[in-house]
Amino acid sequence: MAKIALFGANGTIGSRVLREALDRGHQVTAVVRDPAKLTERHPALTVATGDVLDPASVTAVAAGQDVVVSAVGGGDGPGHIATIEPAAKSLVEGVRAVGDAAPRLITVGGAGSLRTADGKQVWDAEGLPEFLLQIMHAHGDALDYYRTVTDVRWTNISPAAKIEPGERSGTYRTALEDLVTDADGNSRISVEDYAVALVDEIEQPRHVGERFTVAD
Repeated sequence: MAKIALFGANGTIGSRVLREALDRGHQVTAVVRDPAKLTERHPALTVATGDVLDPASVTAVAAGQDVVVSAVGGGDGPGHIATIEPAAKSLVEGVRAVGDAAPRLITVGGAGSLRTADGKQVWDAEGLPEFLLQIMHAHGDALDYYRTVTDVRWTNISPAAKIEPGERSGTYRTALEDLVTDADGNSRISVEDYAVALVDEIEQPRHVGERFTVAD
């Protein structure tokens, strides 16, 4: 059993990570700005008030945990995009302040910086809306920052090009820098299977200090 502090537990990805972790018997502290909005109830769930942009708040909930997970992203509206890189820096600073007993840090990333079959990156595709490009590049900036960090055990998980709620198959494929596609060139994963991959990484660390990506 792992002790997990989860930021963004109310979100599309965070809520699935929360359920997956609880179903596997882990102890989760859901860190939210407004506890009243979290409807999940479970004997192994604790709800705490916190702010991912406040390093002191991160430190307070990270102490005593095995892993801090951030499912805070920029997909919930334009006002959230600007929080992606600052959240990365706040998380690292907050976890670092715990000291020698600092937990691992696992964060939800983006697909934009992944390499495609033509040697470009996902965000180089023509016709992408500006809002989506902003999210992609914000996640890219956060990843660039993580790659400068050597004193915190971080992992950044990029989803497939398309991620949306769906079925939990419990299976997925991984890569490091290359977009994972099927035989027809499509890249997708359900939010449920993304959560499976994230909790698998908690249970069996394979990507400490690096980014990896998952797809069905």
